[in-house]
Amino acid sequence: IGLRSKTHVVLGCVNKANSELSSHQKKIFKVDDHIGVAIAGLTADGRVLSRYMRNECINYSFTYESPLPVGRLVVQLADKAQVCTQRSWKRPYGVGLLVAGLDESGAHLYYNCPSGNYFEYQAFAIGSRSQAAKTYLERRFESFRDASRDDLVKDALMAIRETLQGETLKSSVCTVAVVGVGEPFHILNQGTVQQMIDAFEIVAEQEGPAAEPDTDAGQEASAEPEPEQGAAAGEGVAPMDI
Repeated sequence: IGLRSKTHVVLGCVNKANSELSSHQKKIFKVDDHIGVAIAGLTADGRVLSRYMRNECINYSFTYESPLPVGRLVVQLADKAQVCTQRSWKRPYGVGLLVAGLDESGAHLYYNCPSGNYFEYQAFAIGSRSQAAKTYLERRFESFRDASRDDLVKDALMAIRETLQGETLKSSVCTVAVVGVGEPFHILNQGTVQQMIDAFEIVAEQEGPAAEPDTDAGQEASAEPEPEQGAAAGEGVAPMDI
């Protein structure tokens, strides 16, 4: 999952293990101080492409003594992926990438396809069960542009929760990374993520009871006509009983 504002980009993912006896595979990688990537698909291909992106950033920084623009790196990555689609002895990379970065033109969030296409988004989700997250993001994306860093992180966690299918959202089942103005790309520690989860769950619990009286009143109102209906039914069957 990726979300972008004018100053920050947030990446999030679900930590899913192949079995209960194994640990989860890493899905978010740091490319440079101003760029990070989240992957969905074959993790091995994701590591290959993230290593390629690191080398491109190092070469550009060594040659021009400045950070590699995010858009230029995305184009180079798309060209590398597209070549594999037109060679008979190669296979396409089996991984999709969300590239988050910050450069002189602002914050950026790109999606790179295995086909070689790339698109820039305000918010996007990829991978299994991503449709639930997309539905949440589509309802909220208009507020992302002017959102603060913490609000973006909260929305990322809420979108992740939509994909868990009833499982409890905890810091151990998700990973969140941030890059922004004055903040190099880094992965948030589990303690910080858990504090944010607890904070918005407390707010949700405080807002929940306020709606209960209306619900009870509605149930009482709907229950009132029932005796009348029963009486009417009784009057209808009385002649048959007689």
